[in-house]
Amino acid sequence: MDKILIVITGPTGVGKTAAAIELAQRLHCDIINADSRQIYRGIPICTAAPTPEELAAVRHHFVAFKDLEETYSAAQFESDVMALLPSLWQQGDYAVMCGGSMLYVDTVCRGIDQLPDISPEVRSAVKQKLHDEGLESLVAELEQLDPDYAVTIDRKNTSRVCHGVEICRQAGVPYSTLRTGHVKPRDFRIIKLALNIERDQLFDRINRRVDHMIEAGLEQEARSVYHLRHLNSLNTVGMKEMFAIFDGTMDRTTAIERMKKNTRVYAKKQLTWYRRDPSITWTTPDNTLPTALHLIDQ
Repeated sequence: MDKILIVITGPTGVGKTAAAIELAQRLHCDIINADSRQIYRGIPICTAAPTPEELAAVRHHFVAFKDLEETYSAAQFESDVMALLPSLWQQGDYAVMCGGSMLYVDTVCRGIDQLPDISPEVRSAVKQKLHDEGLESLVAELEQLDPDYAVTIDRKNTSRVCHGVEICRQAGVPYSTLRTGHVKPRDFRIIKLALNIERDQLFDRINRRVDHMIEAGLEQEARSVYHLRHLNSLNTVGMKEMFAIFDGTMDRTTAIERMKKNTRVYAKKQLTWYRRDPSITWTTPDNTLPTALHLIDQ
């Protein structure tokens, strides 16, 4: 296993992109983006996507390669990354994967269970029920179809609830019975680094980043996609608060503060997820390069 994938993950706002670029430049390799929102075009401010300068510094894959109307999943991401890696291995022994989307990282590192493809008819029917009856109705259906899975997910996460119902309907069996949790063998070595800093420093970085997004034109970006607000790709922190301003359900000051709070809550969820993974090596943004090089040599 002479090829190595170095994963740079951690909570939102911690400084993953800069650390990944420094490492990729040192190793002369590409970066694989593992952020489930940065894959979409048209919302670079909201998703804190790599800047044109950062994209020019190191070649990135899976950044702004999907339209907002397109659907994409962790399973598709696994398939796309596994198809890409052979060409990257021809260029050298290393690749860096950077992002904080927990499922995206896990699918590449551990694999994902084979699930049935969702037909357009099933997806349309679930989407129509969501529109007509609301999320609570789909949660109730999921509790009936698969009570084991229903107790494990965030019932306010529209995407997860809809996906669970779609799988149950399509497969005709509970989603939980299809999830084996088996780790797929990989023919490359994986080094997983999670970046973190002191909690007050992280929260300060998050608050300042939200302020920077507002200054950079987040409201204008949100207005440009407001007509598509029903799409799952826009069901994300930043857009939801901006849409609340436009809908008249939240004033601007409250929306900005809510965005900061929701981002901090998401960061805490990410940290909780990562701390359950014994294969992760924890480090700080400033120590990412020496830590990675040390682990490579082991």
